[in-house]
Amino acid sequence: MKKVLFTETVLRDANQSLIATRMPFSDFEPVLAELDKAGYYSLECWGGATFDSCLRFLNEDPWERLRKIRSVAKNTKLQMLLRGQNLLGYHHYPDDVVRAFVRKSVENGIDIIRIFDALNDLRNIEVAVDETRKAGGHAQGTIVYTISPIHNLEAYVKLGKQLEEMQVDSICIKDMAGIMSPKEAYDLITALKQAGITTPLVLHTHCTTGLGAMTCLKAVEAGVDCIDTAISCLSGGTSQPPTETMEYTLRQMGYDTGLDAKQLKKINDMMKPVKDSFVENGSLTPKILATETDALTYQVPGGMLSNLMSQLKQQNALNRLEEVLTEVPNVRKDLGYPPLVTPMSQMVGVQAATNVLLGERYKSIGKEVQAYIRGEYGTAPGHVDDALAKKVLGDEQPITGRYADTLKPGMDEAMANVAKWSDTVEDALSYALFPPVAEKFFTAREEKARNTVTYSIRKA
Repeated sequence: MKKVLFTETVLRDANQSLIATRMPFSDFEPVLAELDKAGYYSLECWGGATFDSCLRFLNEDPWERLRKIRSVAKNTKLQMLLRGQNLLGYHHYPDDVVRAFVRKSVENGIDIIRIFDALNDLRNIEVAVDETRKAGGHAQGTIVYTISPIHNLEAYVKLGKQLEEMQVDSICIKDMAGIMSPKEAYDLITALKQAGITTPLVLHTHCTTGLGAMTCLKAVEAGVDCIDTAISCLSGGTSQPPTETMEYTLRQMGYDTGLDAKQLKKINDMMKPVKDSFVENGSLTPKILATETDALTYQVPGGMLSNLMSQLKQQNALNRLEEVLTEVPNVRKDLGYPPLVTPMSQMVGVQAATNVLLGERYKSIGKEVQAYIRGEYGTAPGHVDDALAKKVLGDEQPITGRYADTLKPGMDEAMANVAKWSDTVEDALSYALFPPVAEKFFTAREEKARNTVTYSIRKA
């Protein structure tokens, strides 16, 4: 009986996709012990947007959050998502910062690091993969899936071979927009295996277009080793396929899922009030839970869609969402068809919104988009529009080498910058990734500590 492994996403991607990563630790703390008993291969609980969101919106130390999860979940592998040389930020960081971040992630409790580059430029994941393995972690290399005139089976098989040559421990096919059809999943996994790739394969997809569960099923039939799912009350829409549904289906078909169905029900029952609270406060909108087949055209991933809606709402322009979504594929084409995954999804989305709201295409070009055109994120998958490139570069030539090779080491400076608040490497890394946000967080943390001490003295 073939075993199919399950990675549960409710602690990271499910809540990132549905509620823009606004779930505080206190909301899921009671269910951690139950998640640990369910038989999951791994719990995706960190990385992605969780780090930024903890500091920026939830007033939580992301490192402390990870340690708390680890202290409870002792039997299940903990997993995170890392953007290669971008780490969890939006630009490339020096190699010493990347290595320190990876090392500290493993030391604080992470077992599996899913490492991707938004452009599938594998030069940008080499350092993170190397350090993950040196730190004793499981390095999961990633094929970022997208559809365009330049992305095909041959290109993906080539990426798979390159990842295997890097000696990654597993390979994830990351379909962040939920646009991979059941046939495409079957064909891709079959092609990878026929090419002689023996590294375990993982499928990550979303339900945005309604394809998710069917795509997972065909992937399993093609021989995929692990699938990402979300506990049912926070599944569907822009999230992942429901864990219980996939477990039930695969078990009936004779697969060994390793999951305890009764335990899954217990977890779901405990998470339902959490979901209800986000529905009540407006963070979880019906539109996010709906099936959007238009996404097959504009290829907007769940996290990008929820953040885009949030941004337009803040500008009282939510009524222009459809215009922005229509502009997204145009911007993507102009930029050489980058996959719409963080940070490219945010860059393309913001630029599309700017084009629409200003009423003129590229009247204002975001600094990140300019950096991309200069080659600071790696090699564009396809041809960047000549007029747009000229507007950004003038007579300069884009960078063709590995951009991180041009960066000076950053850890000493980061440690010096946080010295007045802390002497830990973790805090220095928080600052290195998000300086103004971390500074505000450290100041508030220090003030809270002072007030606590003052209160204790008065009480005594």
